[in-house]
Amino acid sequence: MAKKVLFINQEINPYVPESEMSVLGRELPQKAQEAGFEIRTFMPKWGNINERRGQLHEVIRLSGMNLIIDDTDHPLIIKVASIPVSRIQVYFIDNDDYFTKRRMAEDEKGEEYTDNGERAIFFARGVLETVKKLRWTPDLVVCQGWMSAVVPFYMKTAYHEEPSFANSKVVVSLHDTQLKNTLSTNFKKCLEFRTATQDLLKPYNDAFDIMELGKLAIDYSDGVIEAGAQVNAELMQYARDKQCPILDYPGDNYAAAYTDFFNSIL
Repeated sequence: MAKKVLFINQEINPYVPESEMSVLGRELPQKAQEAGFEIRTFMPKWGNINERRGQLHEVIRLSGMNLIIDDTDHPLIIKVASIPVSRIQVYFIDNDDYFTKRRMAEDEKGEEYTDNGERAIFFARGVLETVKKLRWTPDLVVCQGWMSAVVPFYMKTAYHEEPSFANSKVVVSLHDTQLKNTLSTNFKKCLEFRTATQDLLKPYNDAFDIMELGKLAIDYSDGVIEAGAQVNAELMQYARDKQCPILDYPGDNYAAAYTDFFNSIL
């Protein structure tokens, strides 16, 4: 039976402009599918995505749940589209406050959003709750970009007894450093959910920045991928010191390296 791989992507081209991450977000699921894996793919519904051009439409049966973050209800909206040519289906996590009216990490003036941490939390929980609703049980979860950095933590704590994730492995795919600022001062409090308690976050600085996010992702992952040539050397060393299974940057011809790594983790 085909192994199931869930890709939780920050960026996928053509829905957002071409970058190293967005091209990998588009191509890797396709290459994994061609290698015999069954796949599902998620990304945020960033406000700069053209819904009409991308032919996104809401999936009513999956939408409608409220996620509580920092004592506030945030409705979860799920949309779906198919990438032209490959026909790979992409699920989009949407919310009026966090995504619909906003760009990616920065606003029109180039200022990072002060609630980027909460947006990442909403995205992570939105994906995990939607996968549960789909009744789909991934063998492996691949997290790409800072937006998915809290997924491994949630999978190994708050969701570890959920049938959808009880036996899932998770790997984090590290890209070049993107966030310059620290996340909101109450990020640790916002992250609390079920058994994902603040006690577990004591090893990390209260000023949660991209380094702390990276360490959190590595600490709760079953493997680490060096997904670009400019990945933070300190984070890669942190992963090596933890003796995590690591896929070193494979360069442009990465398909076989990734699928071999996935199989080694599984």
